[in-house]
Amino acid sequence: MSLKVPKANNIQLFKDGYKHLQGIEDAVLRNINAVSELSDLVRTSFGPNGRNKLIINHPWPTFPAKLLVMASQAQESEMGDSTNMVIILAGELLKKSENLLVMGLHPSEVIKGYELACAKALAELETYRPLLRRESLITALKPAIASKQYGYEDTLSSLVAEAALAVMPKNPKNFNVDNVRVVKIMGGSLSGSKVVQGMVFGREPEGIVKKVSGAKVAVFTCALDVAQTETKGTVLLKSADEMLNFTRGEEQQLERIFKEIADSGIKVIIAGSSVGDLALHYLNRFNIAVLKVLSKFDLRRVARVANATPLARVGAPTPEEAGYVDIFETTEIGGDRVTVLRQLAPGEDGYQGDAEKTRTATIVLRGATANHLDDLERAIDDGVNVIKSLIKDARLVPGAGATELELAKRVEVYGSGMRGLAQHAVKRYATALEVIPRTLAENALGGAEGNEVLSRLWAKHEQKGGEAWGVDIEAEQDGTLLATDFKILDPLAAKQWAIKLATEAAVSVLSVDSIIMSKPAGGPKVPQQASNWDED
Repeated sequence: MSLKVPKANNIQLFKDGYKHLQGIEDAVLRNINAVSELSDLVRTSFGPNGRNKLIINHPWPTFPAKLLVMASQAQESEMGDSTNMVIILAGELLKKSENLLVMGLHPSEVIKGYELACAKALAELETYRPLLRRESLITALKPAIASKQYGYEDTLSSLVAEAALAVMPKNPKNFNVDNVRVVKIMGGSLSGSKVVQGMVFGREPEGIVKKVSGAKVAVFTCALDVAQTETKGTVLLKSADEMLNFTRGEEQQLERIFKEIADSGIKVIIAGSSVGDLALHYLNRFNIAVLKVLSKFDLRRVARVANATPLARVGAPTPEEAGYVDIFETTEIGGDRVTVLRQLAPGEDGYQGDAEKTRTATIVLRGATANHLDDLERAIDDGVNVIKSLIKDARLVPGAGATELELAKRVEVYGSGMRGLAQHAVKRYATALEVIPRTLAENALGGAEGNEVLSRLWAKHEQKGGEAWGVDIEAEQDGTLLATDFKILDPLAAKQWAIKLATEAAVSVLSVDSIIMSKPAGGPKVPQQASNWDED
């Protein structure tokens, strides 16, 4: 006889609220439609000319703009100059492609034409006839700085060149832009700016020791003070002796620590955090100079210059962890007391001939307002990066829009000799290159005059030997000038990277044919309240 087990009704395998779809229409056909939709979506991505799909979770118009910004940031990291050129050229390429797409060209044809035109432009740039070698550092720096601070390019170029040459290693390819610092001091004018050999900090040392020569250095990232407990307690003192001896243990411990530091030969301490009064007392007793550097970036730079290891503990550093500076002194610049750390250069008294020393130079900028000083700092930063790019490739090409217009002419000739639909994109690429001289002319002379200047430039570039004619922003004659005569020269490598990155950004935008927007988070939106019917 078998045992009959009762069955429970409505056993739920899943939680409440689940959906159960079955049957041909609800299950099978829905799955087929889903697979078909996915298949159709990725079908256009198949093959060498396949398109990309973009899945985003924020408003679409900001994403293409971010692509251009990322291309500009790549230009900044590589060359340090021509960042605006990347955004302007990429935007113009996309504007020109809009007309081609409306005419019926497929985006793959436009992309192919842009890539061919970019390759042609880069090839022509390599074989550009009026290719020049830099005659002096100042000559190469002036155009880059003048584009940011027109009128101050002579002063700023000489400051940047002096600072760069002071820290230039024996092998120029090892030049580090971080070895040229900028310190801004309010007051005075730009004419009062100067280059100081070493690192300058806009504050005095904490203790009484203001100057040390040939000193061993210790860098601490922690606070130089008595460690605080996590919890607070209550202490009952019953006599005057107990009060006097209450903090004696902490004093003895700090005295022992700083005596060990002094016995190890340390004469200068760089503190990355606070310095307690009791610690400062013992530092003054042992004649140790202490300087607070609260910026982590500057703290790492000081450690590199002094060849010291940043320590997270308070104690005597090992010989390998200790650094060295030739001069630690406090001086006055424009009425402000500043501290200078520097390594001696070859030829100076006391130079030890250590080729491994990292030397730094600081450009002390003077100005009336903080905004003006910030603008000057950005111009100097671009100038230092131009030096880095010139060390990689010292070739220069005419500036003032002359190179872009000549490339536009040669790419136009290249496109006219092509066959197929890609030739239209190549010609549009050539037209887009005109945006650089056109923008220079329009910003300096106005829209109507800018068109006339561009026409004159085209006429001069058609003549033999007219490759170096560019825009004269002062418009002393007819709005054109010979860039080589006025020493308006741009690094060739910066032009190469700008054209390459601008084309890549434009192609990235054109290669997207589907945008998949994610569902906005946050649940249902709050319904808008009905307006007051009395005001309707």
